[in-house]
Amino acid sequence: MIAPAAAKQQERSRATQRRLLDATVDCLVDFGWAGTTTTVIAERAGVSRGAQLHHYPTKAALVLAAVAHLAERRADEIRAEAETLRAQPPEDRVARVVDLLAAAFTGPLFIAAIELWVAARTDPELRAALVPLETRVGRDMHHLAVSLLGADESRPGVRQAVQGTLDLLRGLGVASLLTDDTHRRDALLAGWKRQLVHQLT
Repeated sequence: MIAPAAAKQQERSRATQRRLLDATVDCLVDFGWAGTTTTVIAERAGVSRGAQLHHYPTKAALVLAAVAHLAERRADEIRAEAETLRAQPPEDRVARVVDLLAAAFTGPLFIAAIELWVAARTDPELRAALVPLETRVGRDMHHLAVSLLGADESRPGVRQAVQGTLDLLRGLGVASLLTDDTHRRDALLAGWKRQLVHQLT
């Protein structure tokens, strides 16, 4: 059994970590990779530099932990939202799941990830740390999509259809970073949803 004082210290430590992780993503969105420093993150989180260094000794460690943390949190949010869809007809469920997944490729987490991808292209150390994380996040997102769509990947073409959906949504997310292409995006997704329903059912 953990002593009350130790339990309080653990909770304070977790709260500090959460503030740092949330502040890291905010800074990546607001300032980009180059403008995101550990000093700026600590200031945004309202914690001391010493506390930040205690939990995350390097910028790369902090940034990667933030992306992993928020990816897991976003997946949990999608699962919770999708729980209400199980009783719906396949057409409605597929359409809503695609919309939920699409939102994952347009929010702050996605913008932060893009900043890391671009920086990692010319930073070997960051790239070496980021590739395994992105592999795991991508695999988890694929499993999540399969579960929410009720997809049977033993059927020919279904696995490719699910992965194609995620690749399409990622590409549309990148395209929306600089311009608002909502009309084209909505039309494209409407057609894709119809094809996906046919493929899955």
